[in-house]
Amino acid sequence: MAQELTHPSIKDGWFAEISNTMWPGQAMSIKVEKVLHVEQSKYQDVLVFKSTDYGNVLVLDNCIQVTERDEFAYQEMITHLALNSHPNPKKALVIGGGDGGVLREILKHELIEEAWLCDIDETVIEVSKKFLPEMSKSYNDPRVKVHIGDGFKFLAEYKNQFDVIITDSSDPEGPAESLFQKPYFQLLNDALTEKGVITTQAENIYLHMPIISKLKKDCKTIFPVAEYAYTMIPTYPSGSIGFMVCSKDANANVKKPVRFEWTDKFVDENLKYYTKEIHEASFVLPNFADKILNKD
Repeated sequence: MAQELTHPSIKDGWFAEISNTMWPGQAMSIKVEKVLHVEQSKYQDVLVFKSTDYGNVLVLDNCIQVTERDEFAYQEMITHLALNSHPNPKKALVIGGGDGGVLREILKHELIEEAWLCDIDETVIEVSKKFLPEMSKSYNDPRVKVHIGDGFKFLAEYKNQFDVIITDSSDPEGPAESLFQKPYFQLLNDALTEKGVITTQAENIYLHMPIISKLKKDCKTIFPVAEYAYTMIPTYPSGSIGFMVCSKDANANVKKPVRFEWTDKFVDENLKYYTKEIHEASFVLPNFADKILNKD
């Protein structure tokens, strides 16, 4: 009889993010039905469990990355805010995103000819293929090209190559800390084509305003256009997560889709969260955040 898997973050049938210092004094808890996978990869602790109410849950270093129930809110927004802010995206790149969710969303755009993914941890990709099939099915598309390795090194080798780059990173602690700093955004800028657009995970306005404020100022020194948007998602800290959306085109207005070719039928069948109205609304911030980020 196989031994039942356990993990130190699960106690009395509940998983909790109690060891994370990015959101002190609070912890998201999810009831566990069964632990599916536990592994220490070369880079991080990897946990997958089946929850009672949120489907399968991927956890890296004790932080929830995705749940099957609400992942679409994050994946759709970080992807389509960027893709629909570019006039003609042919080649896109994901840094991180080993679960395949952002790739899945990129591939909904018929204009896309190549969708690259660079993730340093192959374990995340393999685990996602096994336990997150609706997200990882994107790897089967012939337009997808996968590179296992460091995002910094990858970007340094590709200049003026990508129309859109999406950084699907974890929080700015440990290995992901460098993905929130100015040298990384310069590499992104250099790897973009003339009217290139990026989005990057940009934390929560209730918990991380100093980080977000610095991030926007840094981005503005590199990109002529840099705006903060956010989405609602229950299993991320405080129920929302933000994105920095930047363009190399000084005349770009990323707050409105530059194109929206999808029919109502396509949107109804293929999107659960993103619409052109949601695109515009996501940049409208609460007054306290607007004062800090948008009013110099």
